[in-house]
Amino acid sequence: MSAHQRRIRAGRLWILAGIVLLSINLRPAITGTAPVLGELRARYGLDDTGAAVLTTLPVLCLGVFASLAPPLARRVGTEPAIVAALGLITAGIGLRGLASPLALYSGTVLAGTGIAIGNVLLPAIIKHRFPIRTGTLTGIAMTIMAASGAVAAGLAIPLDETVGWHLAFVAWALPSLAAALLWVRNARAVRYRLIPVSRGRHARRPDSVPADAQPTGRLLRSPLAWSVAGFLGAVSCTFYVLVSWLPMILQDYGYTNSESAAMLSVMMLAGIPFGFVIPLAATRLTDQRPLLLAVLAVMASGLGGLVVAPAHAWTWVLVTGVATGSAFPLAIILLALRSPSPPTTARLSGMAQTVGYLLAALGPLTTGLLRSATGSWQTPLLVLLVLLVPKTVLGLHAARPGLVHSRIGATGTSPDADTTLALSSR
Repeated sequence: MSAHQRRIRAGRLWILAGIVLLSINLRPAITGTAPVLGELRARYGLDDTGAAVLTTLPVLCLGVFASLAPPLARRVGTEPAIVAALGLITAGIGLRGLASPLALYSGTVLAGTGIAIGNVLLPAIIKHRFPIRTGTLTGIAMTIMAASGAVAAGLAIPLDETVGWHLAFVAWALPSLAAALLWVRNARAVRYRLIPVSRGRHARRPDSVPADAQPTGRLLRSPLAWSVAGFLGAVSCTFYVLVSWLPMILQDYGYTNSESAAMLSVMMLAGIPFGFVIPLAATRLTDQRPLLLAVLAVMASGLGGLVVAPAHAWTWVLVTGVATGSAFPLAIILLALRSPSPPTTARLSGMAQTVGYLLAALGPLTTGLLRSATGSWQTPLLVLLVLLVPKTVLGLHAARPGLVHSRIGATGTSPDADTTLALSSR
């Protein structure tokens, strides 16, 4: 093996480690809040609206600030942009540990902004650095995200009881800080070309993507792009409603704080194997629609069970966990499968996550307001069931074979090339 090949292998391992650490930090700041929401309400005197706003802020940030990722990466490079995202997550988590309602809300916004940027850049960096391993690595990343989210939810109550919720919040700043430091190393290595871009079957620079693979039509004019965005939004809406409110739903059904927190953790743990399997299976299928229908059928069973038979909540939480743990990775892998190149993946990811999470942000807020208006959780759960209808329609369009780019003009150039995310080394 030549020295150049060894550098490529070592560089790819460093990037792979960075992807793992980035994935670890894209859920805990959100999922670790719901189990202690009742205590936060009591400590700060939050009413239903205040609690609904707190649960809505992270998802709203995912939509509002996702659009920052492509221009930030164009300006400073992808790796430094990831450093900035992780820095925001670290600062936001640390700020939430201060005993102040303003710090709680402000820290949530900072952490949500960092997660939004990281969410957009994760599928793009995977497709850029590991183009023939996109399905496998997306599956691994989704698995890690689900696991870290489940761990954060499961440890929230034990940490609260042992060290207090302030330190329980701050504890999750440590892995995000470690990830930021690793990506500082990766950014420096890319800057000084210590991580070469491999050739041949391993990777290809974005500027070497053939002209006929470059997108020419704006994504906002693409029905397929809108379907991908809408499906991601609908899937995320269901997931974040459950992440935000499931413990309180279960507590109203008579379960204890510890049991409800454990059920939330189980819901996310149940989806971990499917977070790996679904993207891998999707990349091996020409048409992902049968897979989509199977996932949505499981979701209907879980949500319906929570409505009609809450006494068996453990069973329905497990079923719902399988469904949500499958649906979100499917939505994420569709970003790559519907894109012809890494730059297009980044642009589609930015658009889909902006539109999708803005739609998803309505879920936790609407759920809280419906609960306040009706005094019952039945209506919000029925709304989640009704949401399966547009989710199915959008998903069937997004999962059918096709790409979001349009036909190249006579010049072979892209009229909106200036909007393409520069993923190449800086």
